[in-house]
Amino acid sequence: MDLNTVATITPARSRDDLSLLSSDVAPLAGGSWLFSERQDELTALVDLMTLEWPSLTVTDDGLEIAATCRLAELAELPDAWGWGVHPLFFQCCTALLGSFKVWNVATVGGNICASLPAGPMTSLFSSLDAEALIWRADGTDERMPVADFVTGNGRNALRAGDVLRSLHVPRHALEGRTAYRKIALSPIGRSGAVIVGRLDRDGSFVLTVSGATVHPEQVRFASIPGRSELAEAVGAIDSWFTDPHGPADWRRGVSLLLAEEIRVELGLPPGEAPLSDYTTVRPASATMAEAPAEAVGGAATADGKTSTSDETTSGDAR
Repeated sequence: MDLNTVATITPARSRDDLSLLSSDVAPLAGGSWLFSERQDELTALVDLMTLEWPSLTVTDDGLEIAATCRLAELAELPDAWGWGVHPLFFQCCTALLGSFKVWNVATVGGNICASLPAGPMTSLFSSLDAEALIWRADGTDERMPVADFVTGNGRNALRAGDVLRSLHVPRHALEGRTAYRKIALSPIGRSGAVIVGRLDRDGSFVLTVSGATVHPEQVRFASIPGRSELAEAVGAIDSWFTDPHGPADWRRGVSLLLAEEIRVELGLPPGEAPLSDYTTVRPASATMAEAPAEAVGGAATADGKTSTSDETTSGDAR
């Protein structure tokens, strides 16, 4: 869609150029949401892609993801470091229905900043205890958990002129195991619930509920909990919501069922749990040939080509 009120687009070359941002001047990354509907309040855009931030960088401490990283790049991150959570990157990307065109423009940061309950990048990075780096308009930096960044339906911690710069996933989370579940009322409907469980090497267990709640909810245990213990913790969540994609009581009910599936799966050795109807497995046609591991500290890049999925849609990214 043409944005007829936008008179200028400024390519950002440094952080100083972001001083142009205001209530009527918006950042532009992929543009898959920004150009999907009228934006009559905007008079100008600042293009973040010209900052050329490295999309994916492996460090001693974990994985750094630029806010401008495209979903296609993330989905095709090679399994070259032995991370137990590697399948989760592709799985969460499939929770956003889109052709290869959408996957090649929609950005990780844009999806998180849209802050819709069904935002799959919010689900992914909350479940991995990722930390968001915010460039504040006053020139300061602030870090916060992604799970705290999204504060409600379409609301987040950004203020006018602020920019989400990057996300950092800690190494201990990358080395854990995950189980993913997603459900919707129809095959091409928006996610009604996205549930991710993570079991770390030290035995600790965290369950992240999103899609069914207005912001990510997490419950943590020192070890895999019992059935009733987990059900009590998930049942105590009070941020379920109702919209055309599902009523609150249904979201709560399916979240309890999927949480139990996850608890059982992570309690078994890898590969021994039966395949759930509510998970995603990367098809052979979407499997990227394994690349040799880069030296720690180098950038991990992908060719950006990926197969599309028939999974449900979520908020597009700017």
